[in-house]
Amino acid sequence: MDMHLLFKGFVIGLSIAAPVGPIGILCIRQTVAEGRISGLATGMGAALADSLYASIAGLGLTTISAFLLGHLAFIRLLGGFFLFFLGIKTFRNIPIQKPDLDIQKNLVGKFFSTFILTLSNPMTILAFAAVFTGFGLLKDSHSQISPGTLILGVFLGSASWWLTLTTVVSLIRQHLNFAKLIWINRVSGILIFLFGIISIISLLK
Repeated sequence: MDMHLLFKGFVIGLSIAAPVGPIGILCIRQTVAEGRISGLATGMGAALADSLYASIAGLGLTTISAFLLGHLAFIRLLGGFFLFFLGIKTFRNIPIQKPDLDIQKNLVGKFFSTFILTLSNPMTILAFAAVFTGFGLLKDSHSQISPGTLILGVFLGSASWWLTLTTVVSLIRQHLNFAKLIWINRVSGILIFLFGIISIISLLK
């Protein structure tokens, strides 16, 4: 395995995942409201979606890329409505002060809901394509680059970000009382709701 290529993929995955957006807010909220495991399940869904889009960009799957970008407006509209209703649900949700094993029964649902939500932004393909080009990773992809190693690096980079974020937030969570947890829920809900509104409004331009 080309460790240098793996490291490049790691840095790319980390840089794509790190900017704060609706997924980051959702991951923080899940960690605060239900504990680190729930937050990590949310983040891993995003990491898998990032890896999928990285594979489309890295492998040059132009047919899939063209289809997704060709239906960009419709996909973003669905993602916007999803954020809209998720924001409302988050705002109204009551945080759990002491997460237990029962709350972890819906981890698969959290994982796949975030996976689908992350996929609702096909522009991520162009972001990966631009970064790959900047790193010089698409010039000789057929002869010199191992896509599997690169994509694994992207996944590890993205996953490392979500692991770090949920760990830090879970440590902070221990010092929050119930009233503060409620307000974090409300602020998170409002922000996610606004991201949904912005996503929908941007399609009207």
